[in-house]
Amino acid sequence: MFTLRPYQSETADKAVSFMVGGEPGNGLVVMPTGAGKSLIIAEVVRRLPGPCIVFQPTKEILEQNLEKFRAYGYEPAVFSASMNEKRVGRVTLATIGSVKDKPGLFSHVCYAIADECHGVNAKNKSSMFVRFFEALPHVRILGLTATPYRLVTDGFGGSILKFLTRTRPRVFTKVVHVVQNGDLFRQGWLAKLEYKKVKTGFRVDRLRVNTTGADYTDASVKAHFSELHFSDQIVRCVRRCFDLGRTSVLVFTRFVEEANYVANQVTGAEVVTAKTPAGERDAVVRGFRGGSIPVVCNVGVLTLGFDYPELSNIILARPTMSLALYYQMVGRGVRPHPSKQSTFVVDMVGLSDMFGPVEDLTVEWGDHDKWIVTSGGRQLTNIYYRQRNEAA
Repeated sequence: MFTLRPYQSETADKAVSFMVGGEPGNGLVVMPTGAGKSLIIAEVVRRLPGPCIVFQPTKEILEQNLEKFRAYGYEPAVFSASMNEKRVGRVTLATIGSVKDKPGLFSHVCYAIADECHGVNAKNKSSMFVRFFEALPHVRILGLTATPYRLVTDGFGGSILKFLTRTRPRVFTKVVHVVQNGDLFRQGWLAKLEYKKVKTGFRVDRLRVNTTGADYTDASVKAHFSELHFSDQIVRCVRRCFDLGRTSVLVFTRFVEEANYVANQVTGAEVVTAKTPAGERDAVVRGFRGGSIPVVCNVGVLTLGFDYPELSNIILARPTMSLALYYQMVGRGVRPHPSKQSTFVVDMVGLSDMFGPVEDLTVEWGDHDKWIVTSGGRQLTNIYYRQRNEAA
């Protein structure tokens, strides 16, 4: 059994009160990466008076939540094709892809909890969740996330970060509770972050926004990186970490070619991408966690739900317009561990200037009676990307 921290107990109390209360709508809990969402979910489920289904976005996060449930003293059912289990119980851990066409199996469920719930509102996932919940209108829904916003485009090609309570489709209507990043860093629950801004010559004004308005074009990023000999600069950053006596380096790159180049230049480095077979990726992660692999260069993976408290070095080598992606990348290093005093965040592409330090991200009730995210007093959500970029 785990002893909940004070902020975890408060969060669980607020969540249970909302779920069993009569207030209309679906609830949203916002809390930082590394704050222990899985423990809070387990505590909430334990106290709910009726059957519950808990959604996770990936098999890996489902496995982490399952481990916490078991440590909490009970065995939930699992309904996930990727885990070769399809059982329904009073508490069921599931992935939406496995149950999206089977709402009838869950007609007994009174409550639903969505972990990493920003994915519920994502356009490529919303239809699955929305159809599932529409078939079960009596179910009370609670979402938990560290990144309660989504980058969307308007009808004129503009990019804007919208708070989840303002997106369409709007699944979550009320913010139930917020745990602020800064509070947990100040209280020592999260590891100290040391931002190292590297002068690479990178200029965001050299990049072009793609037709969706949601990120930069591959062509413009590749062209600018080629001008800067950027892959060689990544190698130098990795080696500099080693020179400083730092171990366990996680590199976020935009392209597979960069990751492979770094791995070929740095002894012991490995590469994982979205196309890496699951068994091979698991072996690399195990080696990284065990210390036999000192560097992992990853492309499009190891952002959401990758839990490795000993991680002490993160290299940001991929530009992005996504605050959520920036947060998730830095968030891999926020978990404290006795083996480290801090986590280096080596920023090669100006993300910490664009969005501000993760410690400064604050969820607050803004003008016009709407929730917003700010950084050092600068508004990041519900305004257009160009305004955020110019302000940075």
